[in-house]
Amino acid sequence: MGVLAKPDYYFSSVTNIDISFLQREDIHCLLLDVDCTIADYRRGELDHLVAEWLKALQAAGIQTCLVSNGGKRRIRRLAGHLGVPFVARSLKPFPWGCRRAIKILGVPAEKAAMVGDQLFADVLAGRWAGLKTILVQPRSHVKEPWITRWKRPIERWLLDRWGLVPMGDGASSAD
Repeated sequence: MGVLAKPDYYFSSVTNIDISFLQREDIHCLLLDVDCTIADYRRGELDHLVAEWLKALQAAGIQTCLVSNGGKRRIRRLAGHLGVPFVARSLKPFPWGCRRAIKILGVPAEKAAMVGDQLFADVLAGRWAGLKTILVQPRSHVKEPWITRWKRPIERWLLDRWGLVPMGDGASSAD
């Protein structure tokens, strides 16, 4: 399962995924995890850097969709604030939520990437759905569920084994 969970790219933060990188990699759409990826765990608001990054994506024609295991009401509220579609209770690591998101957006899998902070949820879901995958370092470990806290040391061990180092202004390719 380890190699299946290996991301295509690894960034230090979502805000370091720049538009020129996405264009170079022919990525037209980002499926975005919410908790610990674009927002702190179970928080409904975004910091100004993430909000500005999302506006820049939209201005560049990069489509986005929130794909979260979180509850529908909270994810709907955030998606409505951002003006983007969403898939809540996506059941990651299963690929169904990712597949539903690219269908909503009308984007082929090869033009989309799943972005998230967890190897065994976000990256697996994206890979099983046939998408490119972008791992980012979690925004915060504060108040994460016990199962996520339990998986973090395994994720760190795998990242070290693969020799992946998150890049701040670029990507660490897993190839």
